[in-house]
Amino acid sequence: MNWISQVRPKIRSFLRREVPENLWIKCPETGQLVFYKDVEANQFVIPVSNYHMRMSAMARLKSMFDNETWFDVAVPDVPADPLKFRDERRYADRLRDARSKTGLQDAVKIGYGKLDGLAVVIAVQDFDFMGGSLGMAAGEAIIKGLGTAEQKNCPFVLFAASGGARMQEGILSLMQMPRTTIAVQRLREARKPYIVVLTNPTTGGVTASYAMLGDVHIAEPGALIGFAGPRVIEQTIREKLPEGFQKAEYLRDHGMVDMVVHRHDLRATIGRLCRLLMKAPASPGQQPRLPLSMAGAAATSSAAT
Repeated sequence: MNWISQVRPKIRSFLRREVPENLWIKCPETGQLVFYKDVEANQFVIPVSNYHMRMSAMARLKSMFDNETWFDVAVPDVPADPLKFRDERRYADRLRDARSKTGLQDAVKIGYGKLDGLAVVIAVQDFDFMGGSLGMAAGEAIIKGLGTAEQKNCPFVLFAASGGARMQEGILSLMQMPRTTIAVQRLREARKPYIVVLTNPTTGGVTASYAMLGDVHIAEPGALIGFAGPRVIEQTIREKLPEGFQKAEYLRDHGMVDMVVHRHDLRATIGRLCRLLMKAPASPGQQPRLPLSMAGAAATSSAAT
């Protein structure tokens, strides 16, 4: 065998190297192609357009907790497929695929740790897990997170991202709406802050329950927030909706959201709010101030709770 026969397979294998599917990301707004690593380093915000991509639960928790360190809060077990539901596929198979894809047991992950030196409980809905849908497991997770914040005497921060209730669990998923509402009320009676961050998208039964019951509501830029989608509303009322209807900025201008905050500023903003509502001193080097329009709202929420 000559040297060409030995080298040729190596050359072919080199030329056939597989390119990772997520090497480049296309901006949904501008169509711009951006290197994945650059977007990841920028907290999944497209550098030029400032479009906020979705973040996984793990990435979100890392971006919030001090030193990217926290304790996972265990969630009570629930029946995996209570109704033995099947449409085009078995619900059990969909759950298995979602768990394999995300590495999560369900749509909500909870962590307890320090945010800017202050103890907090943070819950994150991961849209990649069946659209962040609210089922029995997600409902139990939210209730567990609220209860943990009550026990630890600390704020509860929720990052909401959901398409609504999980249809495969029927009435059992809808029951999570009043159950989580009661848990929110218990935290309020314990006089502990509840801060909600509405991300893209937050819709359906999640919006109709715990996602709109916070003391302070923050939204990421451009996030779609509402109950039914714009197309359904237009077909129902048979009218053209205003430009930007149900987007975060529109809701802020009409009083449904307290503030719209860029993802790069979220950590500092939530940290200041937690300290203000807990009447804790500002951390060293921190400017104890909020936007002028927000300072009064936060003080009012603190007094109300």
